[in-house]
Amino acid sequence: MATTQSTRQVPLVSADAPDGDESPRGPRESRASTISSGLLMVVFAGYFLTPLWWLFVASTKRLEDLSTTPGLWFGDGFHLFSNIGDLVSYSDGIFVRWMINSVLYAGVGAALGTLLAAMAGYAFAKYTFPGRDWLFNSILAGVLVPATALALPLFLIAAKVSLVDTYWAVFIPSVVSPFGVYLARVYAAAAVPDELLEAARLDGAGELRTFATIALHLMSPALVTIFLLQFVAIWNNFLLPLIMLQDDKLYPLTLGLYAWNSQVDAAPWVRLYAIVGSLVSIVPLIIAFLSLQRYWRGGLSAHAVK
Repeated sequence: MATTQSTRQVPLVSADAPDGDESPRGPRESRASTISSGLLMVVFAGYFLTPLWWLFVASTKRLEDLSTTPGLWFGDGFHLFSNIGDLVSYSDGIFVRWMINSVLYAGVGAALGTLLAAMAGYAFAKYTFPGRDWLFNSILAGVLVPATALALPLFLIAAKVSLVDTYWAVFIPSVVSPFGVYLARVYAAAAVPDELLEAARLDGAGELRTFATIALHLMSPALVTIFLLQFVAIWNNFLLPLIMLQDDKLYPLTLGLYAWNSQVDAAPWVRLYAIVGSLVSIVPLIIAFLSLQRYWRGGLSAHAVK
């Protein structure tokens, strides 16, 4: 009687692996390194969040509670909404005017700056023309120039064309973003296929239509990233409005709150309004980042390994 033997494959098990565990494992971190990393992250998070917590707590207090209660804990009652009401009605609603100015400077400036950066980056990535690399390197060199070095030349130029103490003195320099041009070029070179553009041209689409219907759609994650970076930069801009503007009705929030906080002979409650106004001023930034977060992260990480 013939007997047959079945052949069975036996998985290879490492000699160091425990019994019953057949899956290969990589190096494991020690418990000490995991705990130390977690503690370090908690320390850094506390360092960055403590000023925000103080700002929120101080905004809920009355004026007399600012100096008589602990700085990192609430006072007698929760007065945040009443403080905001007093803030927006103080000095004929000048804070609301500053908020509108900041929205105009940052929102319109970031949108137009993003469009210009997208057009320039697309042109540098997809067109060949004399002096392209030299011109791009010149624009990229603008990233290395600090804003403080450009403040005086910008003021002299604005004074020459009578733009000082106008909206345009702050708005026009805000739409220029050398880093946005760089990011748009890198993303356009990787995300917009030349074959797709050539097919659109063969179908009779012009260059402007090809850019508007194809390139902008494919570049949208990078454009959201550029918009957010530009929006935050313009919203937090302080030096340029400080040099260009004298009329307080043209101030953005940064300059207006600074003016309140630096008044030596101001009424005591003005300091409280400056604190509450600082808390309100960060709300648009939080909303912008939370609503566009997934596009922003996608724009930063896309094609990072290419």
